[in-house]
Amino acid sequence: MFDGDGILLYVGKAKNILHRLRQYVDISKLETHKQIMRSLVKRIDWETTKTEADALILEQKLIKTLKPKYNIMLTDGKMYPMLALTKHEFPRLLKFRGKISQRKDVYGPYPSVYALNDTIKTLQRVCQLRTCNDTFMKNRSRPCLLYQIGRCSAPCCLSQTNYDKNVQLARRILTGDSEPIIADLTKLMKDLSDKMDYENAAIIRDKITALTTTVNRGIQQKSTYISNLQWDTNVTELEKWLGLKLDCVGVFDNSHLFGKNPVGAMIAFGHDGFIKSAYRHFKLRDTKRAGNDIAMMEEFVTRAIENGPKLDLIIVDGGPAQWNIANKVTQNKIPVLGVTKGEVRNGDEHFIMPDGIENYNLAKDSPLFLMLRNVRDEAHRFVITYHRSVRAKQLTASCLDEIEGIGPIRKKQLLQHFGSVHAIMDADLKSLLRVPELGKSAAEKIYAYFHSDLL
Repeated sequence: MFDGDGILLYVGKAKNILHRLRQYVDISKLETHKQIMRSLVKRIDWETTKTEADALILEQKLIKTLKPKYNIMLTDGKMYPMLALTKHEFPRLLKFRGKISQRKDVYGPYPSVYALNDTIKTLQRVCQLRTCNDTFMKNRSRPCLLYQIGRCSAPCCLSQTNYDKNVQLARRILTGDSEPIIADLTKLMKDLSDKMDYENAAIIRDKITALTTTVNRGIQQKSTYISNLQWDTNVTELEKWLGLKLDCVGVFDNSHLFGKNPVGAMIAFGHDGFIKSAYRHFKLRDTKRAGNDIAMMEEFVTRAIENGPKLDLIIVDGGPAQWNIANKVTQNKIPVLGVTKGEVRNGDEHFIMPDGIENYNLAKDSPLFLMLRNVRDEAHRFVITYHRSVRAKQLTASCLDEIEGIGPIRKKQLLQHFGSVHAIMDADLKSLLRVPELGKSAAEKIYAYFHSDLL
């Protein structure tokens, strides 16, 4: 709420703006200080966020930075919790409240301490970084309990060979670059299972579970909300930048796991924001293209043009190869913009313009740059969510379905315990009996199914 001179008076949040503003219609029902404020209000602006948690954080950010006169709460020094990796030979995972300038490598803010603690636990399981303070670390003579339960590599007492790599891994997780990590861990788990090293395969399985949970909760650095706001202004800027008239823009991405379950997706946006009715999923029809990102992109863009909404611009996530194939499919009838990842995702991107020239000049903190990065990430989120769904459905269609008495719950228990169907096939009866709540009868059925030739 602003006064006649454009001075900010108050910042609030609401699920329903209409209901919220009705509280201010009858001045006589307001508290004294609100009556004074209400008499000064001449203009009301609003911004939309994706979730309630985002609204909480944005409210806090605006109050802290703009200091509106009539906001009583959040005007003290208290901040939402954040996470940092300290500058040290063995960096520490640290949660804190305060100004971002107080720490390097800061991630957050988080909507609650619970969410932050959950993230730290995940990073401990996957990366085994320390959380103790420097004084505690210097005075240790033997590893603490966290080392014993596999949540710290004990740099206080033990020589370290992979700590730096684990720090880099933690940074990638915190900035949302988790999918390649999950793919690598899945391959490693499969290799260990093939070698019958089930103990280490189970450790990797637990890391995958923890990391997948973190990804599903969207633990990413929330450094800006500009790209979620003022769609009309940003799309108008995009039109000026490209010299186009844009009503509907399609953004493409695809996903697969070592060539398996190849899928693609398109999200769409316009002057009013994301156009959910125009979103599309694609399953790869030509299986010979599986695992070939360029060939997959060719099929998905072709199908979208033939059967989807009319597109005024196509945006592809990738480099010259992706841009070239999309441009070939459109036959220069629909302009193509490429968003090329640099060495660091979310911050080092540049663009391939519709004429094929690479552009590095768009300011990284400009609303247009942030919007383009946002729509690229929305396409990535959409296709990854679909890919996980397809993988989950395929998982249920395994050979375990053919065993009488083995339903979805027992199948899930088996897969969680062994890590893969192949490991279950190789398991002896004693190993099967160790599966919690499986039961002797079910264990004997499974063993008999896979080892009937030995009975």
